[in-house]
Amino acid sequence: MSADSQSLAASTDAQFGATGEHARHTAHDAPDRNKVGMACFLATEAAFFSTLIVAYLTYLGKDTAPPTPAESLDIWLALANTACLVTSSFTIVVAERMLSRARRGAFLGAMLATIALGVGFLIITGYEWYGLIEIHGLTIGRNLFGTTYFTLIGFHAAHVSLGLLVMSGVVLGTVAGKINQLHAPQVELLSWYWHLVDTVWIVILIVVYLFGR
Repeated sequence: MSADSQSLAASTDAQFGATGEHARHTAHDAPDRNKVGMACFLATEAAFFSTLIVAYLTYLGKDTAPPTPAESLDIWLALANTACLVTSSFTIVVAERMLSRARRGAFLGAMLATIALGVGFLIITGYEWYGLIEIHGLTIGRNLFGTTYFTLIGFHAAHVSLGLLVMSGVVLGTVAGKINQLHAPQVELLSWYWHLVDTVWIVILIVVYLFGR
């Protein structure tokens, strides 16, 4: 091989090596598509709930027909619901960490605790709604308060229910051996969703049950 050929081959190898190194750095530095997708989805959900909360505040006090928030809302039930969701935010973080460490039993226990707390939230919400409807006569069509309240709380409860369904599927998949340590990143994304649901409830607590009363 001539000197020129050797020089050309060395130059080509160096170029390909640099290109490969650049590709590896680019792949390493690129954001995770799943995380970006979930972040975008959560941003749209945050905007959706922001619209509902603004609507609630806009019409707050505009309709004097009874019952009013002060007459019908129970702050203690709201605080009990808050305790359920705030605690569930901790348990789902524990679940995520246990799965990443391949501690299957601890993961299942933490995930089941999260589900139980979410179910407790829905039970308390159902009990509250029963009192509002049967005792205070508040329905979604009764007045502006009823319309905005049940719309806001109803959509939030629907999001809680969706999260519980997905978590139940994760538990069943783990028991069946189809979900393991390799799926920890997906469970992390599920925890992001659950944290959003919890954060929205904190805002609802402040806007509806504290400020709104």
